[in-house]
Amino acid sequence: MRAVHFGAGNIGRGFIGPMLSDSGYNVCFVGRNKSKIAQLQKRGQYPVTLANKNRDSFIVDNVTAINLNDTEDVTRAIAEAEIVTTAVGISALKDIAETIAQGIERRLENSRNLNPLHIIACENGIGSSQKLKKSVYRHMKQSFKELADRNVAFPNAMVDRIVPMQKNTDSLEILVEPFSEWVIPRSGMIGNYNEIKGVHYVDSLAPYLERKLYTVNTGHCSAAYFGYLEGYTSIQEAMSDPEIRARVHGVLKETGALLVHLYGFKPIEHDRYIEKMMERFTNPNFNDKITRVARSPLRKLSPNDRLVKPAMLAHELGFETSHLVSAIASALYFDHEKDPEALQLQADIRNHGLSEVIAAQLKIPTEHPLHGRIILESNKLRARYPHRTRMKTISVKVPYF
Repeated sequence: MRAVHFGAGNIGRGFIGPMLSDSGYNVCFVGRNKSKIAQLQKRGQYPVTLANKNRDSFIVDNVTAINLNDTEDVTRAIAEAEIVTTAVGISALKDIAETIAQGIERRLENSRNLNPLHIIACENGIGSSQKLKKSVYRHMKQSFKELADRNVAFPNAMVDRIVPMQKNTDSLEILVEPFSEWVIPRSGMIGNYNEIKGVHYVDSLAPYLERKLYTVNTGHCSAAYFGYLEGYTSIQEAMSDPEIRARVHGVLKETGALLVHLYGFKPIEHDRYIEKMMERFTNPNFNDKITRVARSPLRKLSPNDRLVKPAMLAHELGFETSHLVSAIASALYFDHEKDPEALQLQADIRNHGLSEVIAAQLKIPTEHPLHGRIILESNKLRARYPHRTRMKTISVKVPYF
């Protein structure tokens, strides 16, 4: 069995690659890093270490690699594969879409190879595979689209494993947390397919996807934004602060109430899930940089992402949102000088004002109660962290309804 995986970075080598290899696939990584590609081609394997007390490790074998620019080789690999996966970031999916389209067309030209092909975007977001499909289909001829509809599937998925930025003596070695979760809906699969060992196949993806997004992603970035204002450099440092830990837990209790209401999770079981996530954030065997987790604040503050979406939903349903509001306000102060989105966010606030940014970019109208509450919380943060914040205090009348 053959698998093609786009992205030879941390998630690709530390999560998706090992699971595919362990399921009997020969995994071909496709990436831009010439050094990593050459090493994977030469060695055909690499080590993975778990961030646990014993530092357990194992070897991922049956792997090779192709440079993304070698289009002929990449399209041939896609044409011969049973599964294609990605871990390149949602914003980069469009950059690999044309190559995938060419690979699909090459595959479909061979009437003898019309076995089902599953293309799964293992990205940190909702509907990633369908977004990839739309980009891929823009590069395909209509005749191939019709054939692809019958023979190629793009099931959405939920993936979860924390893999921090790291530098190892062995450039291929990767350190990962012991916990991992990969969920795929059976409804998105077609024909006969080989189940990937360790993947949880479910009837409906939405509950698992939003549980992860509003617990893991919301909690993780909340810890980062709270910790950044306090001057901490790692998530582990921040979570060792009892006040920050309590605030993060407060955020997750608020999103938890929302998730229990929306999807019928049992409160006791969801509380255990929250505690497990809190343990992950405090893993002492990691040194997860705050600037990595907090990066791209414009994306994380977008209306359908991990902070604003649950806050708006919770407010509409009458649930508590004070900790979510605090997390949103803290994110608006993220100004790391090496993060382009952070610099753009701060420039927008300086040029247009905080209220305009909340309305235009977070899509929270000025008349919405959360709008005023975010501004009030921002003013509190400015008073508490005068050395860390640059915004002006804003007067606002908050409607209480």
